[in-house]
Amino acid sequence: MSIMNAPTNWPVQPFQKFDKEEIEIMRQIVLDTETTGLEVTQGHRIIEIGALELLERQPTGKQFHYYLNPERAVDAGAMEVHGISNDFLKDKPLFTDVVSEFMAFIEGAELIIHNASFDLGFLDYELSLLDQGYGKIKDSCSILDTLLMAREMRPGQRNSLDALCKFYDIDNTSRTLHGALLDAQILTDVYLAMTGGQTDLSLSIAGQDTEDHPVEKIPASERGEVTIIRASAEELSLHQQRLEDINKASDGQCVWTR
Repeated sequence: MSIMNAPTNWPVQPFQKFDKEEIEIMRQIVLDTETTGLEVTQGHRIIEIGALELLERQPTGKQFHYYLNPERAVDAGAMEVHGISNDFLKDKPLFTDVVSEFMAFIEGAELIIHNASFDLGFLDYELSLLDQGYGKIKDSCSILDTLLMAREMRPGQRNSLDALCKFYDIDNTSRTLHGALLDAQILTDVYLAMTGGQTDLSLSIAGQDTEDHPVEKIPASERGEVTIIRASAEELSLHQQRLEDINKASDGQCVWTR
């Protein structure tokens, strides 16, 4: 497996297939592709796949990353976007050489993709060319499209990956060109920000002091009365409606309704 351009702050571990019990944990794959052009109907092909694994919203370091020989020329316009040349790709593996590893990596996971219809269209096209009985990607995975989610959350706003990075204050200065693995890492940060922000609140375990996070102890006599403010019926109704909207936009994948 190629680990070129692996993000330096992500520990890289070799890929291993998950058994059924592990798949039933909340396992997500953040995925992006680069292609020879924009239109799959014109026979354009995938030239790079980058995918990163999350378990219970935490990056595991496991990843799938390959550059691929598309067996056709890269459009000049596409090359300006991702900077991947025909000469660079000529000695790279074909999609058929990595398909079994790829399908094993994504099997049973929730795929997180920005503008999913684009990437899925190309992936399904690649699978159809092989005629190996894989079917479509949606037959193996559930899909969460962060572009549709962003449009629901920010109607009328620009919701490109760069725009979302700016909105959520995510550093994407390394993104001078598009790249599948780099974009998957950035999308991971964006997705976590969109769906709750921090995944580790850095709280002391079991309320115990740690060197980095000491627990402040306040005598009972100095503690004020705790005021509990409960949500009103109207607020609860609005909250439920919001969950239903998210669930609809994500094709039933809203985890808060499970």
